[in-house]
Amino acid sequence: TLYSVFTVFFMYFTCISTVQTTDCLHLREQCINAANGCESVWNIVEEACNISVLGNKCKAEDTVGCNRIIQILADEYPEFKNCVCTTDNMCSIKTLLRKQCSINKDTISMETKLQWGLSALSKQVYTTNRTCLDVNRECIEDEVCNKQLSLYLKVCSVNKKCNMEECQAAIRFFYQNMPFEVAQMMIFCDCIQHDESCHRAKELLHGKPCAVPAVPAPSCLNVIHMCEENELCRKKYTTFRSKCWRHVTKTCYDDEACLETLIKDDMPCSANADCKAAYISNWGTMLHMECTCQNLSPMEQSLCKLFHHMLHSKSCFS
Repeated sequence: TLYSVFTVFFMYFTCISTVQTTDCLHLREQCINAANGCESVWNIVEEACNISVLGNKCKAEDTVGCNRIIQILADEYPEFKNCVCTTDNMCSIKTLLRKQCSINKDTISMETKLQWGLSALSKQVYTTNRTCLDVNRECIEDEVCNKQLSLYLKVCSVNKKCNMEECQAAIRFFYQNMPFEVAQMMIFCDCIQHDESCHRAKELLHGKPCAVPAVPAPSCLNVIHMCEENELCRKKYTTFRSKCWRHVTKTCYDDEACLETLIKDDMPCSANADCKAAYISNWGTMLHMECTCQNLSPMEQSLCKLFHHMLHSKSCFS
């Protein structure tokens, strides 16, 4: 696919300058369009290296095989010699990834957003009461959406050993690079109680069970405290609170003793577009995880229920 070819190509260039990178990208286009067998070798590079840059988690699962096929590409098509690592028999993939990954994360995000601009879904206006089954079907039938959904599901597949952190990174990449209207359509879809097909579609779209493990559910107090210890999560939580729960921020800020005095009826949610965007941004962090207030002491219940209301109440979005 264009996305993964773009990604792999960036991962393996030693040419750092803009001029060299442009030349190498031009060579990649020539390779794909040539009728001399180059495209076949390139397809093997893409398959062997199996690169994921979602959430800046760059890695090649089989570095030995990946290095080998890159060398073959350079040997068979000498024009690539200046684009790939040929300083020794076994290029240091990890060293190369460290150089390229952070540099090109924004570039890859921009490329993805440009692709979404070609999607018919990006022209739709969000409407409420959409079923997750219908939303999932529309995504699969749309070339751009299906490609991005496939990349995300590949990382979050439960058919292999699931890595929760990698899946959460994939969710962040998936939802934060799509149009806001499409993100709302997917995140705020729902199902009637006994529609099993719809509930399966909802689980796929919402990262369950890999990114949102159902058992055992942590307490909402622990979720908030863990979030505050993580820089990325803490920033998103601060934004979410200021955009959706301004009364809480204005009245108590981080004072838990003050928070315990609030009741849900005293907590109006702003429910505007900025709030929805902040909520969507929480997905792919621990704030997205299911949490509970069971088995807590009576003294902890009120604060826990307040946090649960803030994180999971549908009052903002119904």
